[in-house]
Amino acid sequence: MSYDTQNAFARILRDELPSIRVHEDAHTIAIMDIMPQAEGHVLVIPKEAAVELMELSDDGAAACIRTVRRIAIAVRNAFDAPGVMVAQFNGSAAGQTVPHVHFHVVPRRAGEALAPHAAQPADIAQLRRVADRIVAALARQD
Repeated sequence: MSYDTQNAFARILRDELPSIRVHEDAHTIAIMDIMPQAEGHVLVIPKEAAVELMELSDDGAAACIRTVRRIAIAVRNAFDAPGVMVAQFNGSAAGQTVPHVHFHVVPRRAGEALAPHAAQPADIAQLRRVADRIVAALARQD
């Protein structure tokens, strides 16, 4: 599949669109999902241009899973969540809404329903407060 350099995540990576970043390293960024399925929903995005997981290099995939693990620990700790869902969609038939590989990290509690995927924009001020909790939890990992 051809990579669209104008997709939302490519533009976020180039700082052409705003985002609320909670983590960045040489290979990945982690941002708050602006349409979260639950409080604390974070997206992990590789800096490498790839539409789907199968197109990502081995090094890019390894960098993503390292960041996903780090974010999952921080999200679990920041929200005292008994579970953390990690999801990754490939292709529109699978539910992928942005054509750049990314991972969803979502804190979970038994019996708590998820909001629909990519459906309801969140309050930006609230997202910033949630991000602050995750950043603080990441700092405690160091």
